[in-house]
Amino acid sequence: MYDLLRRVRALPLLLLLAACAVFQPSAEQPPPIVFVHGNGDTAALWHTTVWRFESNGYDRKLLHAVDFPNPLAPSEDAKPQPLRSTTAEQMAELARKVTEVRKLTGRDKVVLIGNSRGGNAIRNYLKNGGGAAYVSHAILSGAVNHGVSDWEETRGNEFNAKGAFLTQLNAGPDEVVAGVRFMTIRSDNNDKYAQPDGQFLGKPGRPTHVGYDGPELKGAENVLIPKIDHRETAFGPLAFAAMYRFITGREPARTDILPEAQVVLNGKVNDMPGGVPTNLPVAGAQVEIYEVSATTGARLGAAAHAKITGADGLWGPFSAKPGAYYEFVIQAPGHAITHIYRSPFPRSSDIVHLRPADLAKGDAGAGSVLMINRPRGYFGHGRDTFLLDGKVPAGINQGVPGASSGKLLLPDGPMRAVPARFNDETMTLQNWPAKQNHLVIGEFHF
Repeated sequence: MYDLLRRVRALPLLLLLAACAVFQPSAEQPPPIVFVHGNGDTAALWHTTVWRFESNGYDRKLLHAVDFPNPLAPSEDAKPQPLRSTTAEQMAELARKVTEVRKLTGRDKVVLIGNSRGGNAIRNYLKNGGGAAYVSHAILSGAVNHGVSDWEETRGNEFNAKGAFLTQLNAGPDEVVAGVRFMTIRSDNNDKYAQPDGQFLGKPGRPTHVGYDGPELKGAENVLIPKIDHRETAFGPLAFAAMYRFITGREPARTDILPEAQVVLNGKVNDMPGGVPTNLPVAGAQVEIYEVSATTGARLGAAAHAKITGADGLWGPFSAKPGAYYEFVIQAPGHAITHIYRSPFPRSSDIVHLRPADLAKGDAGAGSVLMINRPRGYFGHGRDTFLLDGKVPAGINQGVPGASSGKLLLPDGPMRAVPARFNDETMTLQNWPAKQNHLVIGEFHF
């Protein structure tokens, strides 16, 4: 009798665990989404977009992001390079991810949303990898659909307008794939990779023969949003509204982010061998997280979380306080001790990936090296307010927004508060000494 009662009492737990193992869809739920990042980027860029979908009722179990192991393109697509991925390799990785998401969600088809090079992977998978059978919608944001230039010396590169890769993708009366609904999102003239001049390719004054409308596709619904930059075509609130409308057929209830009462964070420490960005996990990295003062950046006690990463590179999970400012400290072999300050996290995410950084040549002689980063957009003079210690940091170009980071070198001095601001988002850093191999970054969400 006792054994029977024990088994009956355990039954609800077993049923709960079984329900959690495989997501059970309903007919009313929208399709699952796979987000596809761009050249040199990471799945972490999508966490604010994921938050916006969640804030409009999208189930978190339906939102997934691919993390290409080696996200940089080789110089020539037909010649593999170490720590880089060809178009064929990206297509295979995307196909694997789509299969995984279809299995997890129980859905026949998914939505693919890609930024920049992510558009190449999506189009290649749909046209050449059999993906059209498993995809209902394809949204290409700031995609280089007609290349970044047509220069003869770069014909082997996947981004060349007249190269073999884009030529075959764009062949035919339409540039889309039958059976899949396509939408593109582009800027008016503010996208650094859809420019008639080669400034952002290192050749100012040389015509690229690519127009501002380069991201558009014949046969797609082509959306133009004025003034947004290359990354804001994917990660900005106006781009999100267009995506949501295209997928669901209705306007989103909100484009801001609805805070959660409980925030749980996780992610990987990703490797940067020789300064090359990868999404390969780092084992043996020490990660510490400190709650810090919003006004001084000083630590409010001992580490709130500490972990040495295993083979999977995961540094969490970590239960964060809503409204709290945090300092993430990453110590990975061969890199600077990297302090990443973050403004409050309004919602949970398991793609808060971290990359250890390196001091630039000559910077180790400075008292402190501080940077502000905006991974989901660029800093635009005259469009945005961006300040570090009350100054516009070096390295941010005039004109079309083309830089996502700026740097400030400070002389030797005692530890102090260093305020950072991007428009309405603010945080306060501390000036850790570069001579002791410390590098300080303030990373903005938006």
